[in-house]
Amino acid sequence: MLTTPAMALRFEVLARHNRARASRLTLPHFEAQTPLFMPVGTQGTIKGLTNDQLEDLDCQIILGNTYHLALRPGADLLDSMGGLHKFMNWPRALLTDSGGFQMVSLLHLADITEEGVTFQSPVDGKPMLLTPEESIQIQNKIGADIIMALDDVVKTTTTGPRVEEAMHRTLRWIDRCIAAHSRPNEQNLFGIVQGGLDPRLRDICLKGLVARNLPGYAIGGLSGGEAKDAFWRVVAQCTAGLPEDKPRYVMGIGFPLDIVVCSALGADMYDCVYPTRTARFGSALVPEGVLKLKQAAMATDFRPLDSSCSCMVCKRYTRAYLHTLVTKEAMGSQLVSYHNVAYMMQLSRDLHNSILEGRFAEFVQSFLQKQFPEGDVPEWVCSAMEVAEIDISMCCAPQSRIAKMQV
Repeated sequence: MLTTPAMALRFEVLARHNRARASRLTLPHFEAQTPLFMPVGTQGTIKGLTNDQLEDLDCQIILGNTYHLALRPGADLLDSMGGLHKFMNWPRALLTDSGGFQMVSLLHLADITEEGVTFQSPVDGKPMLLTPEESIQIQNKIGADIIMALDDVVKTTTTGPRVEEAMHRTLRWIDRCIAAHSRPNEQNLFGIVQGGLDPRLRDICLKGLVARNLPGYAIGGLSGGEAKDAFWRVVAQCTAGLPEDKPRYVMGIGFPLDIVVCSALGADMYDCVYPTRTARFGSALVPEGVLKLKQAAMATDFRPLDSSCSCMVCKRYTRAYLHTLVTKEAMGSQLVSYHNVAYMMQLSRDLHNSILEGRFAEFVQSFLQKQFPEGDVPEWVCSAMEVAEIDISMCCAPQSRIAKMQV
């Protein structure tokens, strides 16, 4: 078993509210505040937004996809340019995934063996092999502040011996990733806790990764169609078992409600395409939930998307104007993407500041009251908040009243 004593980050917990924590994460390229959301820039760009806009919105870390970047423009080219930071002219922090998830989810999967992931080339259809060593070598060339270990990915809804096989292989592969990592003083290798929805398997993987003394840890294999009650329980188990002095990253989480719940349970970092993808479908994120701008009622609504939002879009444009754009013009998705990223960055700041200022419980209560004004807070949220020791009883209507509303 290999360990990684060299680390290129500093993680300081500044304040806590029960399990929730506000922290300072110092990376080679930026000093970030957690909890934080990371927009996904598949090939070195957030669709529809410039880097200047992302800085204006105070994005702290952008996520890049190793698989896509390796295909185009290529790891060697990025390396020759001094890495992805210089190539895309981004001065703040970057995180790259391992590339394994894309191969499993986007391409016809040929095989997963102990050697690595064999998949079909999108260029000529020929079999290609991604090993843990190659994934790390590519990420070393890309040069992100945080890089992810190659793990054996299975869908969350998978059951049976395949889940256990993938978990044990993930642990074996982490040692190969550590051995292949050539820049531990400049890049931080995070391990990924796998194990499906089985608490026993999650515990084995978690303890195995913690024993490697990695700079940070991710909780993987979620947001794949599992029940929300199973989702939060996995997050709660993993955050309780991971080290207090290391960042905890829940992969693929982008719904605001999920981020609030996971933060209450002690998670620090999140990423997802959801805010920008839903913007391209004409949906804006607002405190009450989602505003569907393509609906006919928006055509004569001259209010801003969100009166409490200070972003450029909310200051300058009405719902009616954006309704016209999202149904006809590309500019519509760009403006809504700008607002949605602004919303997620404000949510990150609100989470951090409310913990820091000792009012996190009140923030959660206010958030839920806006999202569920009728008091119909989902049962899984109520269960998670009970474990997080946050009283949300004032947000929940009596069950008899909810039953009447549903009739």
